[in-house]
Amino acid sequence: MFKNLYQRFCDENIVGRFIYVNVAVYIIVAFIGVFATLFEFGYKVDSFMHWFELPASLNRFICQPWTIISYMFLHERVMHILWNMLALYGFGRIFLSFFSVRHFVGVYLLGGIMGGAFFMLAYNLFPHFDRIVDNSYLIGASASVLAIVVASAVRRPNYVVNLMFFGSIRLVTVAVVTVVISLLLLASENAGGNFAHLGGAFAGWLFAFLLNKGTDATLFINKAIDSLATLFKRRSAAKKAKFTYQRSSRVADYEYNARKKEDEAQINKILEKLKANGYASLSEDEKKQLFDASRK
Repeated sequence: MFKNLYQRFCDENIVGRFIYVNVAVYIIVAFIGVFATLFEFGYKVDSFMHWFELPASLNRFICQPWTIISYMFLHERVMHILWNMLALYGFGRIFLSFFSVRHFVGVYLLGGIMGGAFFMLAYNLFPHFDRIVDNSYLIGASASVLAIVVASAVRRPNYVVNLMFFGSIRLVTVAVVTVVISLLLLASENAGGNFAHLGGAFAGWLFAFLLNKGTDATLFINKAIDSLATLFKRRSAAKKAKFTYQRSSRVADYEYNARKKEDEAQINKILEKLKANGYASLSEDEKKQLFDASRK
C-alpha cells in the first residue's frame, strides 16, 4: 500500500506532490487527535501542535521560527483543507502553464512566508488584537494558494477559468474579488487568516511584477532549498562511504584470519609429516611452504 502511494507521489507533478504532502500531514494530525481524545491527552496534543502553528506573538515566534514554513502545511477542518487543495489543484495547473516548477515551489513558500509576516505584523500593530495576540495562531495553505492565483492573474489577466456555480470568469476577476473579500473581513472572527490572504496576494503580485522586470523573487528560496538538498546528499554519501569502508574492513579482517588459520593448519600438517618420515619425504612445494613459514 505505502509502496503504491509512494510511486503515485513520484509520478505526480509538483502540484500533486504538494497536495499529497498537505493531505498526509492532515491525516496524521487527525489520527493523533483521535487517539489523544480517546486517551484524554487532548491538552497535551494542542500544546504540541502549537510548536508547528505560526504564533502571532513575536516573542514566541523567535523561539520557534520554523513555524513560518510548517504552518502552511497544517489544516484544522476537512472543509478547510478540501477548499484549499481544490484551489491549489485548479490554479496550480494554470500557474504551471505560465511559469516553471521551481517558480511554483518558490511562490508557494513565498506566499506562505509573506502571509505569515502580514499576520504577525497586524496582530502586533493594531490595538484591536492586543488582548488575543499571545494566544493566536495561524495555520493553512490559503496564503500560498492565493499567491499562486494572483501571480497567474498578473501574468495572464484575461485567462478564462470555469468555476463551479459561477461559470466562466476571467482570472483577474477571481483574484480581485478574493482580495476584496479578504479586505472586507479584516475585522471578522478570522481576521488573522484574511491578513495572511493579503500577504499571500501581495507575494504573488510582487513575484509576477518583478519577473516581468527580469528579477526572480523566488531565487533565494530555491537556492536555499538547493543548498539544503546538497548538504543532505553529502551527509548521506559520507555515511554510505563510511559504512562501505567499515564493512570492507570487516570483510578484509575475516578473510585474513581465515587464510591465517588455513596456513597454520597446512604447516602443522607438514611438520607432522616431517617428524614421521623425515625431510626427504617432503615435496618441493611443502619444503617451500616450510621455508617461507620459518622466515615469518
